[in-house]
Amino acid sequence: MMSDRRADLHIHTHYSDSTMSPQNVVREAVKSLLTCISITDHDSVAGMPEAAAEAAKSGLEVIAGVELSSEHGRKDVHILGYGFELKKSPLVMKLKEMQQARMDRMKKMVAKINSLGFGEIRFEDVASRTKSDAVGRLHLAQLLVEKKVVTNIEMAFEKYLGEDAQAYYSKYKQTPLEAIRLIKDSGGVAVMAHPMLTSRDEIIPELVRGGLDGLEVYYPNCSMEVANFYIKLAAKHKLLITGGSDAHGAGKKSTYIGKAYLPYEHVEELKKRIHA
Repeated sequence: MMSDRRADLHIHTHYSDSTMSPQNVVREAVKSLLTCISITDHDSVAGMPEAAAEAAKSGLEVIAGVELSSEHGRKDVHILGYGFELKKSPLVMKLKEMQQARMDRMKKMVAKINSLGFGEIRFEDVASRTKSDAVGRLHLAQLLVEKKVVTNIEMAFEKYLGEDAQAYYSKYKQTPLEAIRLIKDSGGVAVMAHPMLTSRDEIIPELVRGGLDGLEVYYPNCSMEVANFYIKLAAKHKLLITGGSDAHGAGKKSTYIGKAYLPYEHVEELKKRIHA
């Protein structure tokens, strides 16, 4: 019998590209009657201690998480990591290098935007929008809207910041298989994030052979038909099922904490894999 316990295993904080603090994330999760969450900031685990401290007040379960950047043929493929070791693991050590690469990339994107004649966009103004060094394209998109270079964030990505757009540069050079190995070498479980958005289903068998543990099946604004497709694909490859809202606070208005959630039975399966 299925319980009514729910989890949201894909949430961002202001330590990457969300507007919410870890404390606010926890409070919103409690209001939404969630049992368990994972904060999965981009290439950063800086928000984990604050989230854990706040969650201890309510008993909300928090699973260590991260969303790693990687590329396959110039296509972004994000890999979620869960349950890894937070102290001196290969993953945590590598994150410092990834964040430096993010800053270097952003400086190139800002320089390119300025070369197109849109006035002076300062890297410092972009970087100030995150509490860590995990600066991302959404931060630059927000600034471009404020400077009236574009009218909305969607236009910023379409014209300048999206893959193959005028000011696009790749992030840290890492393949999905390398991201998976980094997570697993740190004692964690590796899950392909939002495969329905990534649109690279053809690489899933290769990732499974490389150690992929799961697929993110439940995702906001996706139909049950799409979810059922990935449920069947996960079953075919004997993969775990995960899901979450991909909430970014005001940074992504199409979703919010708990909008997409995972039945807790799947969290129990995830934890079994972590402990194994």
